[in-house]
Amino acid sequence: MPKRKRDALHSWSCFPNMRGITLSSLCLLMHLLQEETTTILVLESRDLQESIKPQKVEFHSLNFNNTLRWLPGRASKAQDTVYYVQYKVYGQSTWQNKEDCWGIQNHFCDLTNETSNVQEPYYGRVKAASAGVYSDWNLSCRFTPWQETMIGPPSVNVVHRNKSIILKLQAPRSPYKRKRGSNIPMTNYYDLLYQVFIINNLLDEKHSTLVYEGADKVITIKDLRPGVSYCIMVKTYVPMLDRSSAYSSRQCTVLL
Repeated sequence: MPKRKRDALHSWSCFPNMRGITLSSLCLLMHLLQEETTTILVLESRDLQESIKPQKVEFHSLNFNNTLRWLPGRASKAQDTVYYVQYKVYGQSTWQNKEDCWGIQNHFCDLTNETSNVQEPYYGRVKAASAGVYSDWNLSCRFTPWQETMIGPPSVNVVHRNKSIILKLQAPRSPYKRKRGSNIPMTNYYDLLYQVFIINNLLDEKHSTLVYEGADKVITIKDLRPGVSYCIMVKTYVPMLDRSSAYSSRQCTVLL
């Protein structure tokens, strides 16, 4: 027998289990391996989709400055994950893209102009993309600006005269403008009251005393002691919603 033939037979004898494998069996084996590889890739892709999905998608609003905020998914990295934002009015079927928040790396999106009808309820939603993989959308709760915005404190100007302190208050303003260009005050949307607190400069806010509550923009606090440092802080109060603002910044003065 020629040497080449003997070598071929010897090689085949080294793999006795393959003698019965047909071409169709090899094709089936390759197909099963391909399916298994595809399944692994799909599972990895789904896991990445879930791991980059934005979390806690919520509206935050102060004086109708309405911002959609979210937290990154557990595997998101700031340098390679981007986000896409859409919004719509409650009841509508079509979502609108927010072009300025399309493919961004920030974890917030300003939707003030898109939610300017303060009595309308809105939704926002966000999805993430990383390494060519897109997460599912994550939806916010329904958001109605008039009901949910937080009102800021008024601006306060303090003037002292003899034994009195005179306060001049100005309501916080919305981001929306009148035809002449000035920002519309929040008093156009709500009946606001002002809560004025006075404290001795040596004490903390827990020892503050409410000395006035009402809608006046100019308030006089009388019969104060000369030589004592008094500090003023003011809150805005919305009776209809039973909601108060944070304190204004503390302003202190010493009566002569």
